[in-house]
Amino acid sequence: MEEIPESHPRYESLLTRHRIEDGVERGITSTQGLIAQGRGEAFDYLLGEETIPSADEAARAAAAQLLLADHPVVSVNGNVAALVPGEVVDLAEATGADIEVNLFNRTAERMTAIADHLREHGAEEVKGLTADARIPGLDHERAKVDADGIGDADVVVVPLEDGDRAEALAATGKTEVVVDLNPLSRSAQAAAVPVVDNIIRAVPNVTGHARELAGATQEELEAIVGEFDADAARTAAERAVREGELVS
Repeated sequence: MEEIPESHPRYESLLTRHRIEDGVERGITSTQGLIAQGRGEAFDYLLGEETIPSADEAARAAAAQLLLADHPVVSVNGNVAALVPGEVVDLAEATGADIEVNLFNRTAERMTAIADHLREHGAEEVKGLTADARIPGLDHERAKVDADGIGDADVVVVPLEDGDRAEALAATGKTEVVVDLNPLSRSAQAAAVPVVDNIIRAVPNVTGHARELAGATQEELEAIVGEFDADAARTAAERAVREGELVS
């Protein structure tokens, strides 16, 4: 990977592109992930490549929701593993969440490569390889989950999620925290907590809020979750996309 100077005006954008490219070369990210990254980057461009206030509020609500959970799980696909592996580990540690790999283009080699990649970044345990349970209503590989992971979770963080799987997870009664740059996507629409932000900003932001709220009481956490308005967050993000000033 060529060195990108932090002074470059497109530093963050170029960095994420290179991480995805490196993920493909490592066998972590599928080639379709390149297309997904480009689509997300277009929305980030329209958002001004910054965390808007509604996204920060959502990140705080997400942190509170995870801290309240009996069994939180962070779902990881190829793009997530390439972009924020260490940050996912930090989030799991801050919230007591499990980490589980889940892929549409699932092969034993990719599953193992991603699990190893996460362990290299500090994960002690990575779920997803057992695949002894299924999400009802899905006919593809992303239906496969671990019974003691996503299958048993009450709160699931599903960054960069497929819309049909997000809807299927919500239908099982699980509370979903979705990270998605498109506020109109099925994933964002299905989420109890839609964080409309770039994953490289969103995951560390949720972690930061979780650490700040580590000493909060259950009542305080419940108040944060109760005051959060998912519809208002999606509306604010859509407005920012439609009316915001483009970055140069």
